[in-house]
Amino acid sequence: MTILVSFISTSWKARGGDVVKFGLVFGLMLLVAAPVLEMERAEAKGVYTVPEGNRFKTQPKIPRSSFLRTRSSKSSFEKKYEKVRELLATDRKLLAKIKKVAKKYDIDPIHMVGALVGEHTYNIDVYDHLQTYYAKAAMYTGSRFRFEYEGESIEEFLERPQFEDCKDIKESYDLWGCRQAVWKKEFMGKTVDEKAFPKDRFSKVFFQPFYSGQTFGLGQINPLTALKLSDLVHKKSGYRKLDENDAAEVYKAIMEPDISLAFMAALIRKSIDEYRDVAGMDISKNPGITATLYNVGSPQERAHALRRKIKQSGKRIWPRENYYGWLVNDKVEDLRALISGKSAKKKD
Repeated sequence: MTILVSFISTSWKARGGDVVKFGLVFGLMLLVAAPVLEMERAEAKGVYTVPEGNRFKTQPKIPRSSFLRTRSSKSSFEKKYEKVRELLATDRKLLAKIKKVAKKYDIDPIHMVGALVGEHTYNIDVYDHLQTYYAKAAMYTGSRFRFEYEGESIEEFLERPQFEDCKDIKESYDLWGCRQAVWKKEFMGKTVDEKAFPKDRFSKVFFQPFYSGQTFGLGQINPLTALKLSDLVHKKSGYRKLDENDAAEVYKAIMEPDISLAFMAALIRKSIDEYRDVAGMDISKNPGITATLYNVGSPQERAHALRRKIKQSGKRIWPRENYYGWLVNDKVEDLRALISGKSAKKKD
């Protein structure tokens, strides 16, 4: 700001008080300085903006499971990236929907594009046409199945006394967060009332009735994640709240592209909010970090873990991207060009 004031002062003297020229210079400098001022205000409140780009010089190790999935489809990461890029480049209706939804959740659309690219490069191949996703979603209409584990429905399971402290929580994100914490502490890998429970995630044990993967649809959303974000999506997008006792409706929501995009945006919005409120980090300018959190999940827990590390070290510690987020930051110019409708030079 000192530089800005000095520059304006000099400009005023050099132009002999030319008000018009000064106004132009002043206006231009304010435009340039606005992002800096915004960052300074945030940091004054103890919130630090995570710099753009990757912290790692080279891409972190890609999990073996990603290699196996890609090999089984006789493809490569490069081909899968080009395939999802092609869908985004040619389906302008999809990009228009992404921009519209991103605006509702007050996020840059690059975060949604990055998550889609990461998912369909390292996890499931993207379909060639958006219409295929609508057709897949329609398959769940009228279907009868439920979330359960060895004959015990999720409704029955949540009536167990261990969940008593969660009952008064109204907001879906906090409610399911509480239930996940109870699962991890009281049931995961333990025998309760003569029933053995697997040492595995709550989402995998109770919310995977088809045993064909844990995430689904265009946004590759987990059913439990959808339940957590239900209230936010209802508030922002107007879709009706999800009920764990209506499994078909949950699956339809995460499979139907328009609704799936809303859940994607809600998850990214929550990640940004958690890191700001808990860890004092503004990750909204780094799509590689939001993509990483989209990939690994549990943004609240990870924000608390980062806060503890910062407190213990007494230093500012930036969150780091994983292999998935690294790709998004590495390709960010190409992806932004897709959003703007312009072509960008591809990196070798």
